[in-house]
Amino acid sequence: MAWRSLHLFRDLYRSRDAFPKPFLQSPIATLLHPALSSALLQRRSHADAAPPPSAVQNPKASNASGDENKSPPFRSSLNEAEVAKFAAIAETWWDFEGPFKPLHLMNPTRVSFIRSTLCRHFKKDPYCARPFQGLQIIDVGCGGGILSEPLARMGATVTGIDAVEKNIKIARIHAVWSISPYNKNASDPVTSSIEYCCTTAEELVKVNKKFDAVIALEVIEHVADPLEFCKSLAALTAPAGATVISTINRSVRSYATAIIAAEYLLNWLPKGTHQWSRFLTSEELVLILQRASISEMAGFVYNPLTGEWSLSDDTSVNFIAFGTKGSECDS
Repeated sequence: MAWRSLHLFRDLYRSRDAFPKPFLQSPIATLLHPALSSALLQRRSHADAAPPPSAVQNPKASNASGDENKSPPFRSSLNEAEVAKFAAIAETWWDFEGPFKPLHLMNPTRVSFIRSTLCRHFKKDPYCARPFQGLQIIDVGCGGGILSEPLARMGATVTGIDAVEKNIKIARIHAVWSISPYNKNASDPVTSSIEYCCTTAEELVKVNKKFDAVIALEVIEHVADPLEFCKSLAALTAPAGATVISTINRSVRSYATAIIAAEYLLNWLPKGTHQWSRFLTSEELVLILQRASISEMAGFVYNPLTGEWSLSDDTSVNFIAFGTKGSECDS
């Protein structure tokens, strides 16, 4: 019986078109056979990927230069389909009843976790008005700036980057026109100081940028290569710095709540915003962040009665992780 199962697995693996891709991306396939669905999906992903343009247009170019075995240290993790998806809804970033309503509701809880962990790590007073004074923080995948702005108000020197040019334009406009808490007739000089750039983490690595804290919230599930993305985050983190990442767990509960409920029943998000197969489990994120010592992890739990999010030990759906980089680490 065991040999028969092994032969079945082998035959299915060899036939990459045995199942439709949407089925392989669902938790049902994983429940039936986790290893099988993962192997088939991986094989289909490789088959669907187009060869690099350079390999098609000039196959002898690399051999002529003698660099055929060399690859760039940080390959782009950009997913063009995801970029287009978010560009289409960029104008709604500051619509509190729009597609980004869940992030606006979750933002105070996210900020609370970041404030607590960074203050503890950098030995800052969490109770003062501007505890991040003196810290350089980058918000990777900043969108319209809904996290960048509170970080700046807490005293940080903030850089916000996003691959979607429309997002950066929206973020800049909102930062300039935010109302000052001290003068209702003037813009807020703190948010106006945020440096927004339409670029990627990999591009900043090339120019040796470093930050005390690197933050990427609800981004990693939308990149093409999570491993390469995390390598770039680690390279951007200064020695003895910190990294904060939040995402959605790949679990049956997340499929039911983050996709079925949020996208199809409650219509909080446009259908197709998330792909369950792109979610990472908390264990996978820890393994990917090998160079960041994960010292704290928490879950986000939504209370439908109050409409509020809170921190929890339950990481089965939304979760956030805090890690630190050793003082002797290379980039």
